Amino acid sequence: MSAIILDGKKLAESVRAEVREGVSKFVAEHGRAPGLEVVLVGEDPASQVYTRNKEKASLEVGIRGKLHSLPADTSEAALLELLGRLNADDTVDGILVQLPLPKHISEQKVLDLVLPAKDVDGFHPVNAGLLASGRPGLVPCTPRGCMKLIASSGTKLLGLRAVVVGRSNIVGKPIAQLLLAEHATVTIAHSRTKDLPALCREADVLIAAVGKAEMIRGDWVKEGAIVIDVGINRVDLPPNSAPDAKKTKLVGDVAFDEAKARAGAITPVPGGVGPMTIACLLENTLLAASARLAR
Repeated sequence: MSAIILDGKKLAESVRAEVREGVSKFVAEHGRAPGLEVVLVGEDPASQVYTRNKEKASLEVGIRGKLHSLPADTSEAALLELLGRLNADDTVDGILVQLPLPKHISEQKVLDLVLPAKDVDGFHPVNAGLLASGRPGLVPCTPRGCMKLIASSGTKLLGLRAVVVGRSNIVGKPIAQLLLAEHATVTIAHSRTKDLPALCREADVLIAAVGKAEMIRGDWVKEGAIVIDVGINRVDLPPNSAPDAKKTKLVGDVAFDEAKARAGAITPVPGGVGPMTIACLLENTLLAASARLAR
């Protein structure tokens, strides 16, 4: 048995095409493009890449994307003042603050200040509460993308056993709510879960979101299960005599080669969940813009 590889790049292109069409209609109706403002504080290399990619992806689908790059020593007050201005700007439909923030800035204060209607990350307590209550709101981008990948496999979640390994507010908790909404029976597992391998083997759908390279081994996977690997970890490669050889590679939280021999469908890393996260950010921005102007 060899798993179907769920191609996040291909699916993301389909989502982007739908967003591009929706943006064209929005512009025709409202005379302006939806506006997304991305805020980056500091010089973290990974965050710089992520935010540039988000700005570029926005522009490619016709969304007015703007990146605010602030120095690492930016005060909390200055950041909150910027967010206040973006909240008040009617041409701004989506606000995203790239995490992590420098230690001297309260992440909670920052996330709580962004208006729920402009919170395209879906992290505001109001949006989290709407999701938990089964009411419409902005859903975090990565879980939204994961659900689209599951749907692309043709799997119907009704009555299936889903195990989510990871309990973060960004992925673990919201995807559990989305799975419940599709009538799956959901267990959230974490680092203190007893006999985690045995629990994973019960899962018809296994979501790995722990941030630990290849922690979930192939023999943890139930035959035929859908495996969604949210993790992205950079690991060192063995020493190589070739001077131009790569020194590191990206891997997920799942031991891919082992797991694909047992799974029914699985996402690769890279090329699985990652592209879907940005595609769903664009989708959220269009949804936020449409909802704000419909009021």
